[in-house]
Amino acid sequence: MSWVRAALPPHERIASLGMTWSHIKRVLKIIAGFALLPLGIIMLALPGPGWLTIVLALAILAGEFVWARKLLDRLKEVGAKLDPRKKKKP
Repeated sequence: MSWVRAALPPHERIASLGMTWSHIKRVLKIIAGFALLPLGIIMLALPGPGWLTIVLALAILAGEFVWARKLLDRLKEVGAKLDPRKKKKP
């Protein structure tokens, strides 16, 4: 029966596997997030926007994983503490 599936157009092939577009989008988001995360870590040592890439990866993964949401929230808190505009003036 695999030859029948191969003869189908791509959208029907995906439907025959029991996957919906929401499943496909979810998998693509997870792949993109996990691909960006190590790139951001590498860019911390090499030239490039390392922290920005890490935050972007965590923002993508936060929609699917609780640990990514918690880590992103922690990064936001640390970033807010480092903001010089938030310091009190005497």
